[in-house]
Amino acid sequence: MLHWEIMQLRLILGLVVLLTAGAFVGVAHEVLTPAAALDSKPLLVDIPAHQGVLDIAGRLYAAGAIRSRVGFVLLALARGNSRYLKAGEYEIARGASTLDVLTLIETGRVKQHFVLHPEGATVAEVARMLESERLATSGAVVRLASDRAFLTTLTIEGPSLEGYLFPDTYQFVRGMTTEEILTRMVQRFRTKLGPDLAARAQARGLSVHQLLTLASIIEREAVARDELRTISAVFWNRLKLNMLLQADPTVQYATGKERRALTRADLGIEHPYNTYRSPGLPPGPIASPGLAAIEAALDPAPVKYLYFVAMDDHRHYFSSTLGEHNAAVARYRLARAR
Repeated sequence: MLHWEIMQLRLILGLVVLLTAGAFVGVAHEVLTPAAALDSKPLLVDIPAHQGVLDIAGRLYAAGAIRSRVGFVLLALARGNSRYLKAGEYEIARGASTLDVLTLIETGRVKQHFVLHPEGATVAEVARMLESERLATSGAVVRLASDRAFLTTLTIEGPSLEGYLFPDTYQFVRGMTTEEILTRMVQRFRTKLGPDLAARAQARGLSVHQLLTLASIIEREAVARDELRTISAVFWNRLKLNMLLQADPTVQYATGKERRALTRADLGIEHPYNTYRSPGLPPGPIASPGLAAIEAALDPAPVKYLYFVAMDDHRHYFSSTLGEHNAAVARYRLARAR
C-alpha cells in the first residue's frame, strides 16, 4: 500500500512539474515573441506618472505592444524593477518583444520630438508648431510668452519673448511644461549670443533688445543670405537720417497678417510697430533672428543705399535716391503684372 501511495505522489509531482514547465514555456513564448500589432509598424504608447506595474501592463496590452499582461508583470517582478518603471511617451519599435518593451521603460528612453524653429518665425508660429507636435497648446505658449512674471524670471527686457527664442532644432519630450520648453529656447539664445555680441551691440549704441529688434526686421526682409548686410545698411542709413524705416514686415506684425500682402490701409494704421508712421525702431523684435541677421545688424555693408524693392521672391534692387527707387518700383511692378 505504501508503495502505491509513493507512486501516486511521484505521479502528482511529475504532473506539477510538467504543468509548471508548460506554463513557463508558454510565458516565455509570450514574453519573447513580438505582439502582432508590431509586425508591420512601431507603436506610440503613453505611460502616465504614478502608474503601477499592473496598470502599465494593461495600457501596453490595450495598445497592442505586448502579447500578455501576465508575462509582462512576471518578467518585471523577476527583474526586480517593477516599482521603478518610468513614465513618458515611448515609441515601441517594430518587432519588439515584451522583454524589449520592458527594457525600454526601465531605462526611460522616451520618444524625442525634433522641433525646428526657423529663422524669422514668430512666437505665434512657434506656438502653432508646438501644438502640432502635441507638446503644448498654442494658447498656453502665446499667453506665457507675454506673462510679465515669467519674463522677469528670464530677465527679458521686452514685452514678450518675441525675438528671444533662438532659431534652431530642438529635442523635446512630451510631458515637459510650457515653461520648460520656452526656457530652454531662451537659454539657447543666451548661449549663442554670448558676451561678445552684446559688447559689440553696446559699442554701436544698441541694447541687446534693440539689436534683436533691428536684426529681426533684417531677417524678415531678406531672403538671399548675401543681402543681409546690404539690407542692414539701408536701415542704419535711414536711422542716421531720422527717416522712417518703412519696413513691411513690421506692419505685417502690427496687423497680424504675418507673411501676407499688405494693403494701403494697412500702411496707414496707428500702431507702434508700424514703421511707416512711427519713427525709429519698433518697441521690440517682430520675429526670431538668426545669428547671420544679428551679425548683419552689427556689421552693415559700406553702402549709401536708402531704398530697396523686391525684384522677385528672392532678391532686391537697391537705390540711393527716391527717383531711382520709384523707377525701380514701377519697373518691377510692371514685370510682375505681365
